[in-house]
Amino acid sequence: MDWARAIERNSEALKGIVAELFAMLGLAGEATVSRIPQPLHRAVLRVLRPAESAVRRLVVIAARGLVVKLAPSRPMPKPMPAGPIGKGGPSRPSFQLFDPRKNFAELHQHRRRFTRNPPRIHFFPYDTLSPARPTAADAPPPPDGLVNAERLSRRLQALKLALEDLPRQARRLARWRVRRENAESPKFRSPLRPGPPPGHRRKPVHQVDEVLAECHGLACDAMRPDTS
Repeated sequence: MDWARAIERNSEALKGIVAELFAMLGLAGEATVSRIPQPLHRAVLRVLRPAESAVRRLVVIAARGLVVKLAPSRPMPKPMPAGPIGKGGPSRPSFQLFDPRKNFAELHQHRRRFTRNPPRIHFFPYDTLSPARPTAADAPPPPDGLVNAERLSRRLQALKLALEDLPRQARRLARWRVRRENAESPKFRSPLRPGPPPGHRRKPVHQVDEVLAECHGLACDAMRPDTS
């Protein structure tokens, strides 16, 4: 398997997709956007999620067989005052190397608790109940139709930086694995969660879906132990 060629082909496709997302948001360089229309936020997120998953899998492929040595631990640095990036202000966004996990443990624990101790249900007269409080789902949309996009911008910036320097991300992942192996009881050891990757769609509707499918298959092959 020509791993270098596979990384190059898929990373070039993802760079084009990321460039399209930057154009959709009107971003350039390290700039961020504060508020955007909600439909635009959804449209960008529909492509950003599978793109992030595809890049994680490229990092897994790039880290195949990589051996690193952890540096000695250092004390936490003192917080710096806020300011421009690179001048004591917020650092560049860091790309998350592992898939967000689905919390099945809490669901199973919730079920076991109610199986052992069934809930006691009481009915009260309607007029004694206080009016229902509005939930976040019931909250009306903003009057101007705009939503906060700062976190979305940071995620997109982190994705772009990771694609521009995959070897660095591979070294980060190798160090992450070593720390997981040395931990007493880590929650998970693999950067990829079981099952379909985040952002996976059964029927491709965008180029990123095909890229993610290929990167996921290659990453699964790269993580298999070498039996030769």
